[in-house]
Amino acid sequence: MSIRGNRLRAVLGVFVVSLCLSGCSLIPAEEQVLKPPLAKPVKQNLETADVAQGDIVKQITGVATFVSDKMDYLFFRESGGRLSQINVSSGKTVKAGDILLSTETDELEAKVQLQEIAIEKIKIELEQATAANGAKDPSVRTITLDLKSAQIQMDLLRKQLQNTRLVSTVSGLVTYIEPMELGEQVTAYKKLVTISDPGKMKLVYEASDRGNLAGVQINMNVSVKIKDKTYQGKVVQIPATAPKNDNEAIEARNAKSVLIDVAGLPSDVNIGDQADITIVTENRDAVLIIPRSGLRTYMERDYVQVLEGESRKEIDVEKGIVTDTQVEIRKGLTKGQKVILGG
Repeated sequence: MSIRGNRLRAVLGVFVVSLCLSGCSLIPAEEQVLKPPLAKPVKQNLETADVAQGDIVKQITGVATFVSDKMDYLFFRESGGRLSQINVSSGKTVKAGDILLSTETDELEAKVQLQEIAIEKIKIELEQATAANGAKDPSVRTITLDLKSAQIQMDLLRKQLQNTRLVSTVSGLVTYIEPMELGEQVTAYKKLVTISDPGKMKLVYEASDRGNLAGVQINMNVSVKIKDKTYQGKVVQIPATAPKNDNEAIEARNAKSVLIDVAGLPSDVNIGDQADITIVTENRDAVLIIPRSGLRTYMERDYVQVLEGESRKEIDVEKGIVTDTQVEIRKGLTKGQKVILGG
């Protein structure tokens, strides 16, 4: 190829390269994507508490009510009678022998009166026969037997009449009366009225659940506060020692109640009055204690999280007394360690 041809090719190549470069310059250059700024980690605010040494007390506190230790439950012994009189109301003081309730007795009273007349007539007949025939006459013996039979019938009628009246057997305060209305039929042996002796009182503390009485035992000391004055009492009955009762309501109450005997009660305390009570069930002195919110439990494992520098560390622990606010730690921690609270 000639020198002239080579030069032409070179010129054409430069022209093509130049044209390419100028064409490419018409396309806008792609912008570089900026990296997002790095977020600073949020510093977590942890609530902690030091493992402390001190005394821990587990106790039950609440409000107890004075009840009579001696109560009499009254009921009719026969069914079918209709109530004709209601002479009692809750809170009323009654005396032994007072008639509290009565059922209709018109027909029965008439029978008693007729029987009294029959007995009187037999007595007259007996007197006449004895005067006419002598005491040893067989007719006198027959009339005597008739009189005895009539008197037995009278005793039965009087017992029936007595059963139409609910009579107070003791003097005291009416602390319960079954809702009832005049004309209502009565049921035999259904408890209608409860009479309580105000001279023999004890405190009853009823918990919301039987589990809340865990640890309470017979003869435990009880602090009893009445009108800003403190008295000493003792636990005399717990659910495990409560007597069986046919009344379902009483049975349910006894299952979650303790009975407390209080020494030296003031004379102005009445049935239904209330008192603040405190029963200490457990206590230990000079032990390691943490807030209850610092104890964590997973299945049967008890553990805590402690703060060491900027890091957390889990430690298994052995707990002792647990109250609403504190936990005794028997093993796993030392005084002064920082326990992380909450979740």
